[in-house]
Amino acid sequence: MIDLKNISQVYFIGAGGIGMSALVRYFHAKGCVVNGYDKTPTRLTREMEAEGIDIHFEDDLNQLNKDAQLVVYTPAIPADHKELNWYRDNNYTVVKRSDVLQAITASQQAICVSGTHGKTTISSMIAYLLRETGFGCQAFLGGIAANYDTNYWNTSDDWCVVEADEYDRSFLKLHPNISVVSSIDPDHLDIYGTVEEMEKAYFQFINSTKDVLFYKHGLKQASNFKVQKEYTYSAQNDSANFYAQNVTSKNGSYLFEVCIHGEVLGEAQLNMGGMHNVENAIVALSICHHLEIDMPKAMQALAGFKGVRRRFEYVVNNDKSVYIDDYAHHPEEVYQLIKSTNSLFRNKKVSVVFQPHLFSRTKDLADGFAKSLDEADEVILLDIYPARELPMEGVTSELIKDKMQNKNVHILSKDGVMEWVQRSKPEVLITAGAGDIDQIVEPLKNIINEY
Repeated sequence: MIDLKNISQVYFIGAGGIGMSALVRYFHAKGCVVNGYDKTPTRLTREMEAEGIDIHFEDDLNQLNKDAQLVVYTPAIPADHKELNWYRDNNYTVVKRSDVLQAITASQQAICVSGTHGKTTISSMIAYLLRETGFGCQAFLGGIAANYDTNYWNTSDDWCVVEADEYDRSFLKLHPNISVVSSIDPDHLDIYGTVEEMEKAYFQFINSTKDVLFYKHGLKQASNFKVQKEYTYSAQNDSANFYAQNVTSKNGSYLFEVCIHGEVLGEAQLNMGGMHNVENAIVALSICHHLEIDMPKAMQALAGFKGVRRRFEYVVNNDKSVYIDDYAHHPEEVYQLIKSTNSLFRNKKVSVVFQPHLFSRTKDLADGFAKSLDEADEVILLDIYPARELPMEGVTSELIKDKMQNKNVHILSKDGVMEWVQRSKPEVLITAGAGDIDQIVEPLKNIINEY
């Protein structure tokens, strides 16, 4: 395991990634000299540059830091990257992001949040509640918390909240005192090969939990969990240890009673959409209860949670139009997103613009995507965002379209989407995906605000 104590200069290859950037900010906050490379400028890299972090966008040996004591890279970097190979060839300490998180979680009390979906919102809620109640934590998030406009903060060195990412088996390096499992649905089969192998990795992560496990009630894999102390949570199933009851919704917000072991602790308010987020709030509050945080204070704090950028984010919400942007890139996430929107806006037509992410995920989960997207009134598909992958023969957005029962579906370019929105003026618009679909959010917002 790497030793972070005497590190004063750190270089990042892939500095602009959402998970990587939290570590960039961590070292920067510690007073280290931090710089690095990323492929393209983004809103996030611009924010970090404004914070005083030097980032360049060419794979250029003349711009790397030869005094770096630690080089951190993302697995998404191609094998022929010149800077990465220079550091390796010259015997620098070169590690993955997960190696740094391993060292951090080994040195603190760690709350590690895993699951095919829900990780970012749950970890952000937990970290927010710990901060707002005065308990404190370090937070390493996979999204930008809207309350603080960052994915990293430190209000205590005793506890840390970390997303436990199953991609590349990264979460197996973590040292969880408290672990959360929101779901174990098939994903990243390009890494694991089979669903069974993916589940084995989850069991290995779960069974490394030192103190207590919180998992979603009803997980079919729960019989394989070997943790001494465990609790279940649910949105409304009173068979769980922790659940909500008497849930009501109004203007995109939820009111509900928080129940723990059958006891009503009080009423909470969540000012963001999606019943799945009520469930996320329940597990966050459950962890507060486990940590003996004052529950009235925690429930009061929840009402101030503004969500996470690109997680059921209201871009526009007025009497004329509703526009929601979301990171959803797995069939279950897409289904919950559309289902929640339909529930909140029952008498309005819901139109979804979806960008599939990865050829392998589209190939493996095309049936699930088709079924989930069928819940919308109208669907626009963008081309597949390849990320780290090369094209696969026969795998295009047409694969999803052909499997859908709803025939009100079209494949358009980003420019075509903007023209379509200008022409069609959808009542409720959703954009969803983990690729570069976020590039059209601001232009769409401007079009919709001109209706």
